[in-house]
Amino acid sequence: MNPCSCPIRHERRRVVLTGGPGAGKTAVLELVRRTFCEHVTVLPEAAGIVFGGGFPRDGSLPRRAAAQRAIFHVQRELEAVGDDGNPAVVLCDRGTVDGWAYWPGPGDFWSAVGTTQADELARYHAVIHLRTPAADGGYDRSNPLRTEGAPEAALIDARIDEAWSGHPRRFVVDATPDFLTKAERSIAILQAEIPECCRRLGFEGTTRARPPV
Repeated sequence: MNPCSCPIRHERRRVVLTGGPGAGKTAVLELVRRTFCEHVTVLPEAAGIVFGGGFPRDGSLPRRAAAQRAIFHVQRELEAVGDDGNPAVVLCDRGTVDGWAYWPGPGDFWSAVGTTQADELARYHAVIHLRTPAADGGYDRSNPLRTEGAPEAALIDARIDEAWSGHPRRFVVDATPDFLTKAERSIAILQAEIPECCRRLGFEGTTRARPPV
């Protein structure tokens, strides 16, 4: 993040960057870190923390359900940490609503975590959904924590789309042959959520060093 001389106290806006596996979230988040000022806080992905820390991950329904409950609560606590200080925008790598898309059952996800879909949607000011590319359109499996093939990734992406469909400020960014076009659209949407005092118009400079998708 770049230093910022803005002295005002910001009214924090919480924004979600979501999408199916292989959608390019990691690359867009890296561009955000390079582009915007210190008042844009980028949170890590709760699932990466849970699974990267060794939480059991296999086909057992009870373990899959336990993992999604753990991810939900880690996400909530990450957002509490993100609110600390003076952020203008807290950018979440997925949000609590994503858990519904991954929930294996039995029963209802919202009941399992003690909330409602409406309450969780209301936690976020805006949602940017990066669509997962098709198998012949650049789907990438290089992330070691990614276990899904292209067909499964497409199904998850559709579930995420359904989970967030009720949000009044949801922006969908389709997959493009040139990933940087997709990234530029995502950055432009995010920039509109940032107050004038903290905006940076430096995206052009980030395209010279293309991060991995």
